[in-house]
Amino acid sequence: MTATTNLSRRKLAQKLGIARSTLYYKSKKKIKDEATKQLIIEVMDSNQAYGHKRVALELKINKKKILRIMKLFKLKPQIIRGKKWVKKGDRNLPETVYKNEIINICPLAPNIAWCGDFTYIKYRNYFIYLATVLDIFTKEIIGVAISHRHNRFLVKEATLDANKKRGLLPQYFHTDQGSEYQSEEHADFLAKSGVIVSMSKKSSPWENGCQESFYSQFKLELGDTNRFETEEHLIEAIYQQLYYYNNRRIHTTLKMV
Repeated sequence: MTATTNLSRRKLAQKLGIARSTLYYKSKKKIKDEATKQLIIEVMDSNQAYGHKRVALELKINKKKILRIMKLFKLKPQIIRGKKWVKKGDRNLPETVYKNEIINICPLAPNIAWCGDFTYIKYRNYFIYLATVLDIFTKEIIGVAISHRHNRFLVKEATLDANKKRGLLPQYFHTDQGSEYQSEEHADFLAKSGVIVSMSKKSSPWENGCQESFYSQFKLELGDTNRFETEEHLIEAIYQQLYYYNNRRIHTTLKMV
């Protein structure tokens, strides 16, 4: 720094009536915020749909502080939530004989209650369908099946996959009232195996909230499917995303990975 610069700073300090050292002062809070900002960016680069709550859990920092810093530096999730898919094919079917048997149940261990559902994934000019089974206690996806058709065989395959991985069936198996789940292939199989079949009230997707929430976030994080060169690459990405969900992604209801 030149003498001229030192002189101008001294005169400026005299004019302002402050100590010259004040001109060199940088807020400690600002320094800390800058450091936290970099940590947030690192987390969000690896988890592109994370909002402030999951970032806070990942960094073990108060969520109010994380929210303040994200707003300060205009940090937002890189993936924006899209439109929700609503299955329309079963709207005119009569009410099922099965009731919501888990509405007042809070599982305290794995394998007490599982829930199943499926969704479509658009690729190019056609669809593939993903069926999953989720353990309500652990929030883990334990059964998976992928097909070009959504039918009783698709959902049965996902259930058998869960059965194979866990080595048993649950006390309760909960789904919506989709015709695939009411079929003999699925509902009768479960009932004959000693499982209590449970279904949401018609037009009440919130009664299968675990699966609804999972698919909403899963498709958000999977992103634009047309970026994949082939269907095989897309399917590989689906399984990678499921692995990420089960093993790395923070589940805020459990406050754990």
